[in-house]
Amino acid sequence: MPDSSLSNAGRGLLNRRQFLEHAGTGLGGIALASLLANQGLLAAENERTPIRPVIRPENPQAARAPHFSGKAKRVLVIFCSGACSQLESWDYKPALIKMDGRPMPGAKEGFLTFQGENGNLVRPQYAFKPRGQSGKMISELFPHLGALADDLCFIHSMTAKSNTHGPAENQMSTGFTLDGFPSMGSWVSYALGSEADDLPAFVAIPDPRGVPQAGVNNWANGFLPAVFQGTPFNAQKPIYNLEAPRNRSPVSNVAARDLLKRLNERHLAEYPGDFELSARIASYELAAKMQLSVPEVGDLSRESAATLRDYGADDSDPVRSGFAKNCILARRLLERGVRFVQLFNGSYAMGEGIGNWDGHRKLKEQYDIHAPILDRPAAALIRDLKQRGLLEDTLVVWTTEFGRMPTFQKGASGRDHNPNGFTAWLTGAGVKPGFSYGATDDLGHKAVEGVTTIYDLHATILHLLGLDHERLSYYHNGIERRLTDVHGHVVKDILTTV
Repeated sequence: MPDSSLSNAGRGLLNRRQFLEHAGTGLGGIALASLLANQGLLAAENERTPIRPVIRPENPQAARAPHFSGKAKRVLVIFCSGACSQLESWDYKPALIKMDGRPMPGAKEGFLTFQGENGNLVRPQYAFKPRGQSGKMISELFPHLGALADDLCFIHSMTAKSNTHGPAENQMSTGFTLDGFPSMGSWVSYALGSEADDLPAFVAIPDPRGVPQAGVNNWANGFLPAVFQGTPFNAQKPIYNLEAPRNRSPVSNVAARDLLKRLNERHLAEYPGDFELSARIASYELAAKMQLSVPEVGDLSRESAATLRDYGADDSDPVRSGFAKNCILARRLLERGVRFVQLFNGSYAMGEGIGNWDGHRKLKEQYDIHAPILDRPAAALIRDLKQRGLLEDTLVVWTTEFGRMPTFQKGASGRDHNPNGFTAWLTGAGVKPGFSYGATDDLGHKAVEGVTTIYDLHATILHLLGLDHERLSYYHNGIERRLTDVHGHVVKDILTTV
């Protein structure tokens, strides 16, 4: 007669002996798990374990709690496309003034950078002078922003991985030089949702002259659900296709929406795990709300004449007034609960250095045009946020994709690309005002003190929002992806509290 245990095992069944054996080891496993949990050694309890936000499919934009209490509720990034020269703006280098016209120490004659041969060292094209009570040396390129020196926190030791505009813009906006990764605004809206139920969580505001070189990559959702992508519009070009057809009455329009809502809810109930479907439904519902909210938020006629004048929105130059209106739009979005606003200054539609900060050939001639477009409106925006009490819980970040060389290019009157040292600054929630961190060498060429990467900048932005950059992740193609990849440290020295 065959052994019953072998017979049962062959059929995948348990006899009494096997049942007791498995029950005993199972209870032991439960006890071990309890002991490990009490000591914080389980993966689920480990401080490095990813924390994925709980996203409601029917309302993926709903506000969500951060990992811990952060100083900032929202972020404004002012992105100067084209690589604004740190040497003409924020990074004062007396040695460069003294060595004007001399060969760069340690470099061979005609040494090569991104666009070819370089000539001698060239002094800053604008004079520097002390600003504010802090006496911070800032150039006359930005007189209005310079007046805010005591509110700004400078990082003078930024570094980037690429010396090419497109990949460098990608890294500043997404953390990666390659295409296809989520932008920082998408990561923030994925983590925290929105405080506004009738506006997008993340809005990108392109320059009046056009979009930056990396275009939509700067506000794309990458592999995150589509609902977390940025919505691009500015004061000159509102969101398209928001108006209802003119041949449809308001009553029939509402009835059609109600019917569509019921059909969508029924369809979603049949496919509860389909995030693309829920994102599409949520996008349509948000679009319906935006038919009312966007015209209101973009109606700058509601602003006082004094405000329009302060920003320069009444300037006769359409580009200057256009960027000024974009700055007012940014403030109106932030005060209505939009979580992340990315405001672009500079466009590549017009060519190298013409509509952007890419000063290879005629740096001063071009910067004389670009600086007034940015300076007055951006300074007015910061003052306005401060006067309204919004700067207390809004983080403002000014950045560019990389810096520029202390030499002029051979045969030209401009500086080549330099990812080895440049400046970014922050102001608002949680950062030290009137403070400078890090330094480049005496000529402003390479970061040598407190060397800071874009990963560090991103980690710091997330930290101020109450997010741990090492735990905010999304599982994609077998990899736990992060905005900071496997890098990044919070720049604690610039924070008011750690």
